[in-house]
Amino acid sequence: MDWGMKNRLYKTINPKTGKTVMLAVDHGYFQGPTTGLSDLKKAIDPLIPHADCLFITRGMVRNVVDAKTKIPIFLRVSGGPSVLQEDLSDEHITVSMKEALRLNAVGVGMSIFVGGKHESRTVSNLGKLVNEAQEYNMPVLAITAVGKEMARDARYLGLACRMAVEQGANIVKTYFCEQDFDKVVEACNGVPVVIAGGKKIEEKSALEMAKNAIEQGAVGVDMGRNIFQSDSPVGMIKAVNAIVHEGKSVEEAYGVYEKEKK
Repeated sequence: MDWGMKNRLYKTINPKTGKTVMLAVDHGYFQGPTTGLSDLKKAIDPLIPHADCLFITRGMVRNVVDAKTKIPIFLRVSGGPSVLQEDLSDEHITVSMKEALRLNAVGVGMSIFVGGKHESRTVSNLGKLVNEAQEYNMPVLAITAVGKEMARDARYLGLACRMAVEQGANIVKTYFCEQDFDKVVEACNGVPVVIAGGKKIEEKSALEMAKNAIEQGAVGVDMGRNIFQSDSPVGMIKAVNAIVHEGKSVEEAYGVYEKEKK
C-alpha cells in the first residue's frame, strides 16, 4: 500500500486506536430531506468535532461544510433512484475521481446490491471505481446491501462483503447481525469493516449494536440516523465514541448520552 493510500486511511481510521466513528449524512442522495437532515448544516456542525470522518455527497460538501474544517471527507459517488422507486439497486457512478480530488476527499464510497436486480452492474461499477481510485491512491468504501428476499444474516452479509473485498474495496460497510458477525469480518480477510447504523432504534440498543460489532472485529461505525435522529445527537455521538475509541461498556456509554441529554 502506497504512502498516499495509507495517509488517507489514517485520516479516517484513528491510528492511536485503530478505530473510527464515521458520521453518515449522505441520506439525501435518495431520501431527500429526511428527518433530522432537512437543515444539514445545523445538524452536522455540533457533531463534526466528535466524528473521525464525514460521509457525505459532493453537493452538500460545497453547500454546507465549512472549507476551514479539519474533518476528513469520504464522498458518496453513486446514486440514481429515489426512495419512490421500488428497485433501489439501479445505481450508477455519478461522481468522477477528479471531482473527488477537487474536493480534497480522503476516500470515495458506493453501494453494491448483492441479490438485487442490478447486482452485476453495481459490482462491476465497484471494480471500475477501484481501478480509477488506485491511480490516485484513493481509498474505496464499499457499502453492501442485500436483495429484499435475503435475510441480513452472516451468510448473505459475508457473501456481499467478500465480493466487495474481491473487487478491491479498502473498507467495507455492512449491517450488523446478531449471530456470527465475526464470520462476516473474517470473510473480509483483514480489510477493515464498519457497521451501518440502519434505521433509528432506541439509544441503548444502538450502543449495544456498536459494542457487539467492535467486540466481534469491526473497526468502527458509519452511523447516521441513530445519531442525528436521537433526542440528543451530541450525547449519542459522544456515547458511540466512548464505545469505539475508549472501550467503555454499554452502561458507561449510555451514561455519557444521558449526561449530555440533561
